[in-house]
Amino acid sequence: MSAAAGNEPEILIVDDDASLARSYENILREEGFDHVSRCTDSRQALGAIRERPVGVVVLDLSMPHVSGREILLEIRRQHPSVIVVIATAVMEIATAVECMKNGALDYLVKPVDRPRLVATVRRALEVYDLRRENAELKDRLLDRTLRHAEAFSALITQDERMLSLFLYAESVAVSPEPVLITGETGVGKDLLARAIHDVSGRRGEFVTVNIAGIDDHVFADTLFGHLRGAFTGADAARAGLVETASGGTLFLDEIGDIAPASQVKLLRFLHDGEYFPLGSDAPRKSGARIIAATNKKLSELVRSGKFREDLYYRLQAHHIEIPPLRERVRDIPLLAKHFAEEAAAALNKPAPRFEIEALELLERHPFPGNVRELRSMIFDAVARLQSSELAPSCFPCDMASSAQDAHSASDGIVFPARLPTVRDASLQLVREALRRTGNNQAAAAKLAGISRQTMNRYCRILGIGQESHS
Repeated sequence: MSAAAGNEPEILIVDDDASLARSYENILREEGFDHVSRCTDSRQALGAIRERPVGVVVLDLSMPHVSGREILLEIRRQHPSVIVVIATAVMEIATAVECMKNGALDYLVKPVDRPRLVATVRRALEVYDLRRENAELKDRLLDRTLRHAEAFSALITQDERMLSLFLYAESVAVSPEPVLITGETGVGKDLLARAIHDVSGRRGEFVTVNIAGIDDHVFADTLFGHLRGAFTGADAARAGLVETASGGTLFLDEIGDIAPASQVKLLRFLHDGEYFPLGSDAPRKSGARIIAATNKKLSELVRSGKFREDLYYRLQAHHIEIPPLRERVRDIPLLAKHFAEEAAAALNKPAPRFEIEALELLERHPFPGNVRELRSMIFDAVARLQSSELAPSCFPCDMASSAQDAHSASDGIVFPARLPTVRDASLQLVREALRRTGNNQAAAAKLAGISRQTMNRYCRILGIGQESHS
């Protein structure tokens, strides 16, 4: 039995034909699979799986001592995360069906040609990685504890959905697959991309490029670089950003604005990590991990033919949607106070306090520009502030009307920062119903959807007489 080094998932070939097992190992190593070992004694197969980080087993069925069928059943029972590929001379449909039912990913009939073996093992490793990521993600989400909370400190929140989002981001950070971050302008997509890179453990750089407004030629030159003489003015070779970000993360912002021709080049790079610098006919490889972000609905762009469907699905191997600020109102006071302290420090002023009414006004504002808009608003208010408190008058005069319009459009009710009790809210409802009906208690009861007896009880609490019954 040969040993494999490293912590990557190992490919174990179990076949009593030593020559064939060695042939499989050589083929896989030549194709770039570094961690391959072989076992020619079926009695040692399960022990090898227990002792080493085996992810994929290429398994023969007809072997002395312990059959491949028995080993398959034990792998399913003891090591359910391990992917099994059957490679056997038994060419029977019933046997193939039985093996697939018992957990085998694929069934190859000998002699197995090289392309089929390589493609099947590659797919098996992808399935293994996916299962492992899903298991880790499930454990992390159930645990509800961030292991690297400091990496997300720039995203200030107390919202439960944001915490769940951080947990997911932390779980997929180590994956080599692309991450697509979507959300409205100003929600912090770039901050989350940086956090994912910081948690990933990648030693390379975090490199950012904004795709918006870049034509195909500039895109190719920016990402993939060029050789000397590749075009007029190319007096020297230049490395592209995928080379700069190799071993790290390449963050493609505003991916929804990428040109159609550039989409093809990006898709090719995402497929196998290969790219061609301008002027070169020899491919190069980069280990850069891609994170893309957009405020556009890519699914709608796909339906309209403006964005390639295959690129869309390739990019969203992991997808994170950041909710807008108006859907996490509890974060607004927290963010406002943080930005006020930040602005005061930058302006060499004492940190101001907020009047309750000012916070209520901010909570009712729809913030179409999200966190970025709130930060700009607070900085402007602190810069103009002549006292120690931020009042509603410190903010744009149209905020009150826009906040009212936004809440009226959504549910017709505007809640203050401190929610009233059910009793207080009911009394407010009764007062409003009486006001609208000119203190006609019968009409007010009907308008509020309560009985006359309940209306009478509320009126007694409010100290209102019983004279208006008609």
